[in-house]
Amino acid sequence: MKTRRETRQQLVPHTIDGTTRMVPDDIPVDIPVPPRDWDRIALGTATGIVAIALLGCVAFSTTSIGNLLDRVTPTPAAYGAALLFDLAWIGCTIIEWLGRYTPDRVRKARVGGYIALAVAMGAVAAHGWLAGNAATGLVGAVVSGLAKGLWAVVLDYQAAPLSRRDAAFFEQELSEAAVELARVPVRRRVNRARAMAEAERIALEADRGSANPDRSGESADDSDAEILQLHPNAPTTKDAVRIAWDAGVRDDAEAVRYVAKVTGKAPSPDTVGRYMRLLRNQVAG
Repeated sequence: MKTRRETRQQLVPHTIDGTTRMVPDDIPVDIPVPPRDWDRIALGTATGIVAIALLGCVAFSTTSIGNLLDRVTPTPAAYGAALLFDLAWIGCTIIEWLGRYTPDRVRKARVGGYIALAVAMGAVAAHGWLAGNAATGLVGAVVSGLAKGLWAVVLDYQAAPLSRRDAAFFEQELSEAAVELARVPVRRRVNRARAMAEAERIALEADRGSANPDRSGESADDSDAEILQLHPNAPTTKDAVRIAWDAGVRDDAEAVRYVAKVTGKAPSPDTVGRYMRLLRNQVAG
């Protein structure tokens, strides 16, 4: 077995005048070296070949199609549009790679990639024909086909073969994850809508001059008992109920008084009672 020597720092005993202490020291250590993975090297080489072929294909077809479009459009626009011919099928191929574990989801990308490739090859061939050299146009079109073919071969080799049951299992896993992700914006919209409805209800009650009917728990010496405080940045009714609950308030009437004080507006006793019941149910559950 092959090994390589490395120097590592370890604590070793060292004695001076009869006193022993653990001190750091550099110790050479032989580390086993795993055998060379020729399969991985070969796959990396094939992937590099595909990357080089892809770059050559993009350069050639962009130049060819750009020269074709340059006859009727400005040069920057012509070559920018020519680049899209190859980017279309390359993007579809990337989608195929990302969906290699769920083949049913990438069927459209696979078909679209071949259609985009056929269009690009046709444009290259048309350029050669119009330039008076049809053979050059056909050979140039084959360049794009070879690049796509090499990529498809490597993609098929690296994609793990899955049975129908395995593919269905992964589809369900992705579906559950998508539901969890989709619930985030939906929950945000629901909470925003409920908050707006609650704010509108409180505003309408304030316009009608509603007051807190239960004032039995207020002290006559409390300066806030006869004055309704206005707090522009006050929390919502739901937040105030939660704060009161965390502070140990369990009586609905007391919670109503607290909410009215911190929000600056008299809340609906039914609303406060509903929030209190939800908190009791959470504790009971």
